[in-house]
Amino acid sequence: MKKGFSYIMSVIFYSCFGLFLVLFHGIQWVCFYGFGYRAQKNAVELLNFFLLGFLNLLGTCVQFDHPNPLPKDRSFIFVANHQSTYDIPPIIWYLRKHHPKFISKKELGKGIPSVSFNLRHGGALLIDRKNPKEAIQSIQVFGKRLTENKHSAVIFPEGTRSRDGKIKPFQKAGLSTLLKHMPDALVVPISIGNSWRFAEHKYFPMPLGIPLKIKVHPALEIIPGENEKLFETIETIVRKGVKTLQ
Repeated sequence: MKKGFSYIMSVIFYSCFGLFLVLFHGIQWVCFYGFGYRAQKNAVELLNFFLLGFLNLLGTCVQFDHPNPLPKDRSFIFVANHQSTYDIPPIIWYLRKHHPKFISKKELGKGIPSVSFNLRHGGALLIDRKNPKEAIQSIQVFGKRLTENKHSAVIFPEGTRSRDGKIKPFQKAGLSTLLKHMPDALVVPISIGNSWRFAEHKYFPMPLGIPLKIKVHPALEIIPGENEKLFETIETIVRKGVKTLQ
């Protein structure tokens, strides 16, 4: 009975989800080419507000724990574990004041309504995982640009999504490059829990009643010469946080 109901609700969910991706692709196009960055950013934020609302159709409650206010005049490096596609909308919506920009694989820059447009035109960085040297050079430029504009980076150092909720080892290259080229930024570890369960059946049917839990930890200063220690601290904080969310 419950499994059958999950199929029905999944169809409704994906119908709403897909419709709004297509609708907001056009809205983003008009906003970006007609009014510029700020208008396009507002459109993306509104889209992700609706996407979070559609999760409610599945009985999902998004618990975004962010008890420590962040200053508005700084750039940030948000460092999170990665479990599913649905990690993204809460970060975009709840951290919207800090202009979060994602580092994503270049394949996502094509073929996905709204998502690909935002990645190409909204300030994100698309990298070629098969060309690590070029990717690191791109991250260097990306970090400098974010610092100049007081925008923020979002990076998932595992490099890929966890299929079972267990955190993979953090890869150093990308995050270490950001730490080096955004020395004035604050680093904010983020722990994400339960999101992997959306992908248990390869996203169909979607499970019902899953609490999506996200914990934003206190910000950390970047201290010159101590990036290696900071890297280890970030990974430890994220790992411990995920355990508390299970």
